[in-house]
Amino acid sequence: MDDFLAARLQMAFSLGFHIVFACIGMVMPFFMTVAHFYWLKTKKIVYRDITKAWSKGVAIFFATGAVSGTVLSFELGLLWPKFMEHAGPIFGMPFSLEGTAFFIEAIALGFYLYGWNKINPWFHWATGVVVGISGLASGILVVAANAWMNSPAGFDYIDGQYLNIDPVKAMFNEAWFSQSLHMCVAAFVSTGFAVAGVHALMILKGKNIQFHSKAFKIAAVFATVAACLQPISGDISAKDVAKRQPEKLAAMEAHFHTERNAPLIIGGIPDTAARKVDYAIKIPGLLSFMATGDFNGEVKGLDQVPKDEQPPVAVTHYAFQIMVGLGMAMVLLAILYFVALWKKKQWLNSNWLLKLFVVATPLGFIALEAGWTVTEVGRQPWIIRGVMRTADAVTPMPGIAYSFYLFTAVYISLSIIVSLLLYRQISMVGKLYDSTSDQSKSFL
Repeated sequence: MDDFLAARLQMAFSLGFHIVFACIGMVMPFFMTVAHFYWLKTKKIVYRDITKAWSKGVAIFFATGAVSGTVLSFELGLLWPKFMEHAGPIFGMPFSLEGTAFFIEAIALGFYLYGWNKINPWFHWATGVVVGISGLASGILVVAANAWMNSPAGFDYIDGQYLNIDPVKAMFNEAWFSQSLHMCVAAFVSTGFAVAGVHALMILKGKNIQFHSKAFKIAAVFATVAACLQPISGDISAKDVAKRQPEKLAAMEAHFHTERNAPLIIGGIPDTAARKVDYAIKIPGLLSFMATGDFNGEVKGLDQVPKDEQPPVAVTHYAFQIMVGLGMAMVLLAILYFVALWKKKQWLNSNWLLKLFVVATPLGFIALEAGWTVTEVGRQPWIIRGVMRTADAVTPMPGIAYSFYLFTAVYISLSIIVSLLLYRQISMVGKLYDSTSDQSKSFL
């Protein structure tokens, strides 16, 4: 394995793990505070116990997210020193602000975890809200930094020099809003379906029905509402990509030829040599409409992009298809759940609906990883689009392959530890909560 490939794989692997920890850490505090709100309003102990159980999960993912995020910060300097040398002064502001949000989140989480029966109940609840808001702000700021790599702004690039630097303009680049919106909604979708799926499984096993039913409903509502909002954020993001990164859109759709009335391609196997897509379903004009708002609008194809600047088509296309396909599957499940809530309440007690949520448990995170692959692979061969190539930013230090193996082992170990901790928490709920009564034993 050459060092360039090892550096890219290490970054991809690290981001792939961190994005899961980060998204759960961003979203779970909101689930936690909703359960806490119900506890304060109703005084039903089941909501208190849900809150305490979820707060343990928040603490676990806060810690793992902090560790994996810190590793990523070191990796930027270790693997891409040329990139950090030039980009650091430009897009460093969102990272600095993210650090501030992280400290606020840590302080608020400390108040929340140790504030039970020690501080005013509503102030205690408010600290949980601050945990959620600051965590969400951290995610937005990090995505804003990544958006800058897709849409560089806030500097003039003249004769190889980065001049007239404006960090504020760099942070609020043209891509930050669409990427942040799409990412935040995706975090709620993926975490919501994962949490709802776990509780649905516990209900199917007949364990602690009352506890898991209440927890399932909170998570399922978040997941299904977010799933229905995701296509809207996706449309905003797709239109933005069509405007700023037409080569990425072309790779996403395996759109080889510039044309009007461009068809939307569903599925298919891209043949880059023959510049065509085999076995695809094509809907005439729909890609033009989605990209431009006009069924006869022109969509730029890869034929207008120099060959050495074209993204890898197959990986980008397959990842995009997976993201969209799984996203639509979750939208359909969301519609079924809304029908059950409003019209067919008997469905809520049916095993088939719960089984669908169990099947959907990993779908959000698979779609999340696929979407991140589209974002990163679709930008290649650039690390800063149009300014610096990824190959020019990699470290000249030899032996990166060994670093890749080491960091891979660390992340796999971290994932195993987190899984065991979460399994232990779920098991403790199963042993210590009495579902036949509205009273429970505090297990925290």
